[in-house]
Amino acid sequence: MPIELKVPAIGESVSEIYIGKWYKAEGDSIALDEGLVELESDKATLDVAAPTGGVLAKILKQTGDVAEVGEVIAHIEDGVKAPSAGESEAESAGESASAVESLRPAPPPVDKQPAKKQTQTPSPAEPAEETPERKPPAASESGPVVDRHPKRKAEAKPQPETPKTRQAAPAPPKIARQPDRLEDSVPLSPVRRRIAARLVEAQENAALLTTFNEIDMSAVKQLRSEFGEAFQKRHGVKLGFMSFFVKATIESLRQCPELNAVIEDDRIVYRRYYDIGVAIGSERGLVVPVLRNAETLSFAQVEAAIEDLAKRAQSGALRVDELQGGTFTITNGGVYGSLLSTPIVNPPQSGVLGMHSIQDRPVAVDHQVV
Repeated sequence: MPIELKVPAIGESVSEIYIGKWYKAEGDSIALDEGLVELESDKATLDVAAPTGGVLAKILKQTGDVAEVGEVIAHIEDGVKAPSAGESEAESAGESASAVESLRPAPPPVDKQPAKKQTQTPSPAEPAEETPERKPPAASESGPVVDRHPKRKAEAKPQPETPKTRQAAPAPPKIARQPDRLEDSVPLSPVRRRIAARLVEAQENAALLTTFNEIDMSAVKQLRSEFGEAFQKRHGVKLGFMSFFVKATIESLRQCPELNAVIEDDRIVYRRYYDIGVAIGSERGLVVPVLRNAETLSFAQVEAAIEDLAKRAQSGALRVDELQGGTFTITNGGVYGSLLSTPIVNPPQSGVLGMHSIQDRPVAVDHQVV
């Protein structure tokens, strides 16, 4: 009896997933714990391993299909080996021969009854006697039939147009592709489709407001320049800007606890801990892993955690629990050179902080341009 490969539970709020890439095809041999298929949800991407060794007998859900948690997506034959190349060729040859035999026409049946006396058929020189047929009015030898009752024609009313009588509209002409106007059609990945849906959902269900402020980063730049090398030697990680942003955000949320709160039904839940989400762009799409209890982390721990999350986001190795439960999000558009933008709140959070490009520019300090 084949073993069923089912969609595992990958999160408390995840009820359905998208089938990503299959690493094996039907008929391929598989080993225990070997990666079989990539599953994608709105929160994470994970690989499902083979629960046993054998052969992937049947794939029930193809790439791009939607499946629910617990649904069977493939069948595995336990302990069965895939046929060797010689066996496969022999089977293919046998199947081909059978197919050729099936395409040959069957011989005509032999009539065992005595031949009956056939009636004489006319020869080409003696045409058979024609049977008089009733000719349609419009095909009269004397010409077209004329309606001798003009009143009848006047009383005729046009029939209403029906779907059967209505002619289909001509298809629009296809525009020929030109060699200098090339296009590439790439299917939208399930994760990107879900991200798009979530962003639209956030704008429909939240009253969004964006404010813009400028800050002087010269003190932070001076600290990084003065202590950056010693920091890296001591902790094995660079002193970046994100650790400063995280620490400043936590102090701001302490002063404005409404931004560290969520609305649940008719209640506002104020959180006294600070789980800060850090938006990371990857080839798989935008993900927001969470720094748990960020208020307890040092600058070095924040930088090390962000570096680890960024690497695993690029490789698709983030766990589902690392993408849930954030209380506030920071996104850094400055890495793309962005000067200003309006980041979208990640529901059910109440706010998001967008950091942007750091530029040298003349400003007024103590009535002096510096």
